Amino acid sequence: MIDPDVHAKFIGQGQMLANRVKKRFRHLSKRFARENIEVFRLYDWDIPEIRAVVDWYAGHLVIGEYMRTQSVSEWLPMMGDAVAQALDVPMEKVHLKERRAGKHDGKRYERIDHTDRKIIVSERNLKFLVNPYDYVDTGLFSDHRNTRQMVLEMAGGKDFLNLYCYTAAFSCYAALGGARSTVSVDRSETVIAWARENMALNNIPEESNRLVQSHTFDFLKKAARNGQTYDLAVVDPPSYSTTLTRNEAFDILPDHPKLLEAVVQVMTKGATIFFSTNHQSFEPRMEHLSVTEITEITESTIPEDYVSKRKMIHRCWEIIV
Repeated sequence: MIDPDVHAKFIGQGQMLANRVKKRFRHLSKRFARENIEVFRLYDWDIPEIRAVVDWYAGHLVIGEYMRTQSVSEWLPMMGDAVAQALDVPMEKVHLKERRAGKHDGKRYERIDHTDRKIIVSERNLKFLVNPYDYVDTGLFSDHRNTRQMVLEMAGGKDFLNLYCYTAAFSCYAALGGARSTVSVDRSETVIAWARENMALNNIPEESNRLVQSHTFDFLKKAARNGQTYDLAVVDPPSYSTTLTRNEAFDILPDHPKLLEAVVQVMTKGATIFFSTNHQSFEPRMEHLSVTEITEITESTIPEDYVSKRKMIHRCWEIIV
């Protein structure tokens, strides 16, 4: 049983969080409704003692705790109750997640349920399927909605490559923007199937919009060998990944130069690559790339609901080949 003094402290923190989230929701919701944006961030550890993140998903709340050894199991449900009451969201639409950081924490991306339930959310002129029930990551990284809009505006008539494509939101934007073709690559059979659902949801034809289940380096090697080239690309790899069946690991800190070198090999002259990472200690080593220009564009890619004094949600570069 939780100590009464600790319980009282948690109630106070819940009220502080609820007040902050309610105020933020009032500020953002009407304008985002006009833009047809149904997924946005309401809170991200803005108060030092409240280590939470709160996201809005078309009437659902996804509330996470940044876990540490001192975490108490009662804390997150109490925060969830307080925020749900403040925004009048029924508890069946509140999804609590434990967020873990660190290279070796095997629980970080484990599936947490097997409901296979998805909901449809809108982002501007597109719709996406998200699953707030089964995973810490729901299927749509809303912090990159500005970058997706950049891709849409540049995609007309281009051959677009989306590496580590996840559920292919970037590819849907490129297709809507008039890309001649899109190729979306991910090693996960689950997310490739999910990407296919997103394409179908937005009436994007399969013929010119390929989904490829493959390891990125395998795909790039084969594409270079076959002389395939692209005019526009998004490269947004995980910070760390391992492939147990192949005894392979990817670590963005030492491995991003060879990744980008391989991407450049399949790009046309003058092509654009958007490269992004959410690694909080990332140090770029791109000076040896055989490209025309490298510009960090992080500030213009982070939407206002993700601006934080504590951290940058991601960093992003525009690379001109």
